[in-house]
Amino acid sequence: MKTFLKIIGVILLLIIGYAVIAMLAFGKNYHYEKSIVINAPKEKVWQKISSMKAFNEWNPWMKLDPSMKINYTGNSGQVGDKYCWDSKNDDAGAGCQEIKEMVINESQKTEMTFIRPFEGQAISDIVLTTEGNATKVTWSMDTAQETWMKIMRPMMDYQMGKSYGEGLNNLKKLSER
Repeated sequence: MKTFLKIIGVILLLIIGYAVIAMLAFGKNYHYEKSIVINAPKEKVWQKISSMKAFNEWNPWMKLDPSMKINYTGNSGQVGDKYCWDSKNDDAGAGCQEIKEMVINESQKTEMTFIRPFEGQAISDIVLTTEGNATKVTWSMDTAQETWMKIMRPMMDYQMGKSYGEGLNNLKKLSER
């Protein structure tokens, strides 16, 4: 029984130690990015990212709730193009994403406002770069993290990697048709 309690004690110390180190070591700003090379010209890929409706054709989070309510506003494919989503499913939650800047066939910057399950804001960039006859797409997200969220950073990196990988693969399939 003493050995078991010692093992539990060591495990708890390791968890607490990790939490303290994570809160001190990780910065407040969180950045994630992932890239893929698509065998299509930038102009063709741009058609799939240039508006919020086009983005949602490959957006990996749209499948979280097929009955999610979506409302589009603004002029499609222009700064101010925006969609808001509302889901009963906490995995999808509720929020809005709006195009804030764009350079045609080059880049798009959006701002995301999350309402539920957690409030927050993030900036997302999609940058297109020519690579021979192909296009490299780099998708990134930047946000500020509360101190307690730093503990979750490795899990967040894992989830973002899965979601961004799925989204970029969806974009590749659509663009290479």
